[in-house]
Amino acid sequence: MATTIAPTPGLDRYFKISERGSTVRTEIIAGLATWLTMAYILFVNPAILGSIPDHAGTTLPFDQVLTVTALVAGVMTILMGVVANYPFALAAGLGLNAFVAFTLVGTFGLTWPEAMGVIVIEGLVIAALVLTGFREAVLNAIPMDLKRAIGIGIGLFIAFIGLVNAGIVVHPEAGTIVTLNPDLSTLKILTFAVGLAVTAGLVARRMRGGLLIGILFTTVLAIVINEIWGHSAIWTSVGPGVAQVPDKVVSTPHFDLLGNFSITGVFDVVPFLTAVALILSVMLSDFFDTMGTVIGIGGEAKLLDDRGRLPGINRVLFIDSLAAAAGGAASASSNTTYIESAAGVSEGGRTGLTAVVVGVLFLLSIFLSPLAGVIPPEATAPVLIIVGYFMMTMVRDIDWADASIGIPALLTMIVMPFTFSITNGVGAGFISYVVIQALRGRADKVHWLLYLVSAIFVWYFVRGLLA
Repeated sequence: MATTIAPTPGLDRYFKISERGSTVRTEIIAGLATWLTMAYILFVNPAILGSIPDHAGTTLPFDQVLTVTALVAGVMTILMGVVANYPFALAAGLGLNAFVAFTLVGTFGLTWPEAMGVIVIEGLVIAALVLTGFREAVLNAIPMDLKRAIGIGIGLFIAFIGLVNAGIVVHPEAGTIVTLNPDLSTLKILTFAVGLAVTAGLVARRMRGGLLIGILFTTVLAIVINEIWGHSAIWTSVGPGVAQVPDKVVSTPHFDLLGNFSITGVFDVVPFLTAVALILSVMLSDFFDTMGTVIGIGGEAKLLDDRGRLPGINRVLFIDSLAAAAGGAASASSNTTYIESAAGVSEGGRTGLTAVVVGVLFLLSIFLSPLAGVIPPEATAPVLIIVGYFMMTMVRDIDWADASIGIPALLTMIVMPFTFSITNGVGAGFISYVVIQALRGRADKVHWLLYLVSAIFVWYFVRGLLA
C-alpha cells in the first residue's frame, strides 16, 4: 500500500490541497518532475546571454548569469505558489533571452544594462495592464474552443521540443526544414528510446510519479552508458549532451549582476519610436506566451471554470509580470511561466505547493548547480513527449463541425510548433477567428477586445520583430 504524507491542517487549508484532490506527496513529486524538466535553463540561459559581447566589449560571465537565473526563478516561483496558489513555475524565457542577446544587443547595439532595462520596462508595463484589468479582460474575451486549441498547440509544441532535444528531429543543411536524424544508431538515441518506453509504460500503468521515475531512470542509464562508452563515437558523435558525474557538488554563487540595468538607456541609443517598438515587441511576446501557457496548463489540470476562466488569474498574471521585471533587474532576462509546468500537472500537481517545491530546488541550485547539470536532454525528452500527449486529449472537445471555429483552432495548434512560438500561434488563431467571423456576417458576435488584439498582432507580424 502506497504511503502518503498527511498535510498539516494549516498547510492543507492554505494551499487547498485536499480541496483540489491532491496530497502533499503528490505535490512534492510534481514539483520534482517540473524542476527536472526545466533545470536545463540554468545552463542554457547563461550560454545564450554570454554568447555575444555588447558594443562596449562586455560579455556576461557564465557563472554570474547562472546564479541570477537560479535566484530569480526560485524567488518568483515561490511567490507564484504562495500568492497565486497554482502549480506554475517561472524561469528565464527561451526566445526572449535570444531576443535580448541577438536583437537588442547584437542588432541595435545596446549595452547589457540598457537591454535589461528594456525588459524591466516591459515587465512593469504588463504589471500595470494587470492592475487595470486589461490583461484578464483579454483572457476572458477568448472563445472556449480557442482556449482549448491554445492548450493543444502547447502540447504539440512541448512534444516537438522533446523530439528536438532527443536528437530525433534535426535541421538539415539542405532540403526539408526539419527531418529525421539520419543516424539513429547512437547510444544517446537508444537512451532516449529506452527512457520513452519505460516512462510511457509507467504512465500507462497509472503509476504515481511515473514521469519523475522515468527521468531518474533515464538519467542513471545515461550516466552508466557514459561511464562505459564515454569515449566511443557511437556515444559522442551525434545527438544531445552527455550525462556525467560532476567533479564537484557545491558551486560558489556570484551576485554581481543584480541591479545592473538602465531604465532610460535604450532611449539614448535608438530613436524614441524604435525604442517603443522594441519594448512593445518584447511585451507582446511575454504577454501572450504567459496567457497561452496559463490557459493550456490550467485546462489540463482541470482548474478552469465552466467559462474557461482561471479563478484568481490576476494574481498569476501579476506575479508573472513582476518576474519579467525582476529578470531584467537581475540581468537574467525576462522570466515567464514555463510550459514545462505541465510535467508537474501531469504528475497530479494542483496547488501552489508544487511551485514552492520547484522554487526551493532552484534556490538550492545556486549552490548545487553541478548536480542539476547531470540531467541530460535525453532524460527529459520522453517526459515532454508524454506531456504533449496529455494536453492533446482536449482536441475532442473542440467543435470541429463549425469551420468558423475549427479553422482558427487548427491554425492556433499548428503555428505554435511549426514556428516555435506560442505567441505566433495565439496571433494566428485570433486574426483568423476575427476575419472568418466577419466574413460569415457575425462580426457583432466577436468581443471588441479581440479586434483590438488582432490589429496589434497584424502590426506585430508585419514588423517581423518576433522573439
